[in-house]
Amino acid sequence: MRTIPHAIEDGDILLTPSWVLTTNHSASSYGQPVLVNRSTGEAYWPGDMVAPAGRDPQPATMFVHRLGEHLRDEAQKQVALNW
Repeated sequence: MRTIPHAIEDGDILLTPSWVLTTNHSASSYGQPVLVNRSTGEAYWPGDMVAPAGRDPQPATMFVHRLGEHLRDEAQKQVALNW
């Protein structure tokens, strides 16, 4: 199955150039954001394991919290830290 890279849309929270929290993905449900790898289009829920950029696998929620601490927009930061 071929995935389509995820384009940034209004409301998306860009965590890095490769990772975004978004509700604009088919895996998102009832307004709950999912973590999306922009290059593959693959979506992750908080309990899923991710291995970003060759790092050891970690729960997606830990990855998002670590990146969310550095967001400048306070509203986006709160969404990331509470994901």
